Amino acid sequence: MQDLLTIIAKGLVEDPEAVKVEADAPDENGTVVYHIHVAEEDMGRIIGKQGRIAKAIRTIVRSAAIRNDQKVMVEID
Repeated sequence: MQDLLTIIAKGLVEDPEAVKVEADAPDENGTVVYHIHVAEEDMGRIIGKQGRIAKAIRTIVRSAAIRNDQKVMVEID
């Protein structure tokens, strides 16, 4: 899952070297939270107009997680 997020984020930003994806340990419900860190000037590219790109990223990751019987959340920091 972390690799999928990294590939998606690096494809969207101007500075792919600044992209970092971190995963928290699963909580009591088994949900893993992934944090995407990008350069300050690339935040708009990851979030998109009215959050559409961020929503699309979350949808893709959730559907990939469902195939692996996992629960995930994506946060953009």
